[in-house]
Amino acid sequence: MNIVDLRVMRGPNYWSVKHPKIIVLKLELEALSHKLTNDIPGVLPRLKKMLPGLLKHRSVEGVESGFFKTVEAGTTFAHVVQHVALELQTMAGMECGYGRCYPAYEEGHMVVVFSYQEERAGEYAAYAALRITKALVKGEKYKVSDDVKRLHEIREDEFFGPSTYSIVSEAVSRGIPYIRLNNHSLIQLGYGKYQKRIQATLTCKTACFAVEIAGDKRATKAILRESGVQVPKGTTAYDKEELKRAVDWLGFPVVIKPLDGNHGKGASINVTNLEDALKGFAEARKFSAGVIVEQYIDGSDFRLLVINGRFVAAAMRSPAMVTGDGTSTIKQLVNKENKDPKRGIGHEKSLTKINIDKHTRSILKSRNLTTDSVLKKGETLYLKSTANISTGGTATDVTDLVDPYNILMAERIAGLVGLDICGIDVMTTDIAIPLNETRGAVLEVNAAPGFRMHVSPAYGLPRNVAEPVIDMLFPHNQPARIPIIAVTGTNGKTTTTRLIAHMVKANGFQVGYTTTDGIYIQDKLLEKGDTTGPFSAEFVLKDPTVNFAVLECARGGLLRSGLGFQQCDIGIVTNVSSDHLGLRDIHTLEELAQVKAVIPKSVSKEGYAILNADDDLVYAMADGLECKVAFFSMNEENPRVLQHIADGGLAAVYENGYISLFKNSYKIRIDRVADIPLTFGGKARFNIENILAALLAGYISHFDKENIKTSLRTFIPSPGKTPGRMNLFKFPDFEVLVDYAHNVGGLKAVGEFINSLDAAKKVGIVAGVGDRRLEDLYALGQVAGQIFDDIIIRLDADLRGKKAEEITAPLMQGIEDSAPDKKPKLIPEEMRAIAYALEHAEAGSIISIFTEDIQEAVKMVESFKVIQDRRVLTE
Repeated sequence: MNIVDLRVMRGPNYWSVKHPKIIVLKLELEALSHKLTNDIPGVLPRLKKMLPGLLKHRSVEGVESGFFKTVEAGTTFAHVVQHVALELQTMAGMECGYGRCYPAYEEGHMVVVFSYQEERAGEYAAYAALRITKALVKGEKYKVSDDVKRLHEIREDEFFGPSTYSIVSEAVSRGIPYIRLNNHSLIQLGYGKYQKRIQATLTCKTACFAVEIAGDKRATKAILRESGVQVPKGTTAYDKEELKRAVDWLGFPVVIKPLDGNHGKGASINVTNLEDALKGFAEARKFSAGVIVEQYIDGSDFRLLVINGRFVAAAMRSPAMVTGDGTSTIKQLVNKENKDPKRGIGHEKSLTKINIDKHTRSILKSRNLTTDSVLKKGETLYLKSTANISTGGTATDVTDLVDPYNILMAERIAGLVGLDICGIDVMTTDIAIPLNETRGAVLEVNAAPGFRMHVSPAYGLPRNVAEPVIDMLFPHNQPARIPIIAVTGTNGKTTTTRLIAHMVKANGFQVGYTTTDGIYIQDKLLEKGDTTGPFSAEFVLKDPTVNFAVLECARGGLLRSGLGFQQCDIGIVTNVSSDHLGLRDIHTLEELAQVKAVIPKSVSKEGYAILNADDDLVYAMADGLECKVAFFSMNEENPRVLQHIADGGLAAVYENGYISLFKNSYKIRIDRVADIPLTFGGKARFNIENILAALLAGYISHFDKENIKTSLRTFIPSPGKTPGRMNLFKFPDFEVLVDYAHNVGGLKAVGEFINSLDAAKKVGIVAGVGDRRLEDLYALGQVAGQIFDDIIIRLDADLRGKKAEEITAPLMQGIEDSAPDKKPKLIPEEMRAIAYALEHAEAGSIISIFTEDIQEAVKMVESFKVIQDRRVLTE
């Protein structure tokens, strides 16, 4: 059994719209293709022993231990891989529960789908699950703990920290989308011009100078002292002599910590002698040249949290500790404490496991203890000098106990330092008493304070401290999203996308759009190439100048990694016809339609799916949609449209030479088709379909009807506006059409236009794409033979794994079978083929160039036209 293909889905996709983050595996089962789990003795007992957590997997049985029952009854080993991959991630603190298995097109292959939280962990789990399943089959021993350990490491490296996770979760619960901008905690909330950014608990509103002040503990203390806030007496030492003078002045006990430290790193608390003070000084110097020496304040450690000027939460923090039972060693007590289900690795759970590190051993040594020492019953031993949760400390929520004096003090401190999110460390005997009455003090002010102690305290009520963060970033229902129109289909999607983008711009928006030839921001080409996948969509949605997105979405990106967004406002499907079949496990038109259907399924409930009512497969996509639906048709008597209108639906139709809207049984005529340049006087009927889809998109977007009409009349097809889409060049004696059509549907549509022209001869330069099926190449040849009088066959620069004759042979056979009297000419190089056709052009003819390299083809035609025009002038 082997993995022959692995894909990571990052958005709504062919396999699941509701579960966007999934791994898609294609397995070759080999010798196991005809064996089930009950065919091999001992599989179930070994599985139970290796992964007892699978007991909770319900599988198709729908009850606990359901998966074990299916294994006992007999299931495929691909099914085992699916459940093992899910369980491994769950064991590593990444709860995952969605999975499916499907027979693949090839015999002996299966497709396995399972969810992930972190994609690198999902990929690792796939390979680990395969190794474990193979070991199960062979009866070999396998150390699952090694894989779980590695998955833990991946989680800690790449998963959101608890602070980031709480903010992102709050945003998602409000319908605010997010984009992860790097592998750490830099996150974009919202799209386009409405976006806000966070990094952990730093936000785009956090003032740089405030972070600098908070990072300079000496400056912070000075500001607070001058404003009447109780702070410990202290000074800064840069060498051992200054340290000695400081402790002489302050007296013991003291606290020693780095001037620029954070998270308790390098801090020594309750230092009671010079020897320990020198050790603490050396430790602090690892993090900062300057070392703060200040008086030790007795009491408990409290963290007060202020967001946007308002106090929101407080927690009492305790350092990692153990309590003796009179028999257990310190090491045994730590191990017992680490078995607490609340404790996990890193940020996995509400508490972190206690690590006996160098710092802990130093504390033990100072008390003449070792890890093998036994504490008296009831004796408490602190294992860390700071109360940080990340080192095993605990937190108790005390929000409701904080005295109003202390609340006001915290809010004043946040304002004095200038932090929008501010963590204030206070040492006092009782937070319910004003700080000036307990002889307590403010120890530190922290930028980017952690939220973990508040959102998941060990004791007390969890507090949703992310809520005020989102309130601050998106106040008063400020929008977070920009309108998104997604366009898909086999043919016409690029023209439709460009037309809609033109319409959006004409209505005053700063539009970003993606096409098969590039990414455009406000009509400026920023990225060249086929940019119809998820990364290109994100490119637009991350742009801070864009307030409207029109995104072409092709099948390749959908199958490779899914959509680049979770929801759109309008989803358009132009048509579905034979193209790219046999690629990426899509073999039938029905399967291709399911790929395209991802777009309408991703439309928000308040949005619209715009579907072609003349296309059976596209029309069927309306079934089961949760959004609204609008149809377009080239036939106003289409019964599907008539029924839809009768039910109060919205539609656009071509009728009596006009494009019109039907709404509530009323007909609203928008414009005469012959007056819309994109239709070439009404002869390019396939572009009328694209216009109808764009008309609906504009109307649904609340664009004024006159503005829509003006946009349609000012969208002039040309190499600059619609490169490679019906670019018509008029020479003195003949015409040249440059188009990107590369499949049967596209060729037929252009052929219909060509046949409507009064041309003495029709010449076609055609090519087959190397990764298409032989039957597709044959069909392309048939259509070419039916349309053109003379045919020139060229080849793409990239043959995509085929030999030249494997492409040309079925093309020629198709031409011969449909038009035996026509003898095609083979000129492999595209530019030479174009040059030949232009040089031998006959008067009154039209030359149709179906090009791979649009830019070079247009350049050659334009250059030849300049030469022809000069020749006419000189004559």
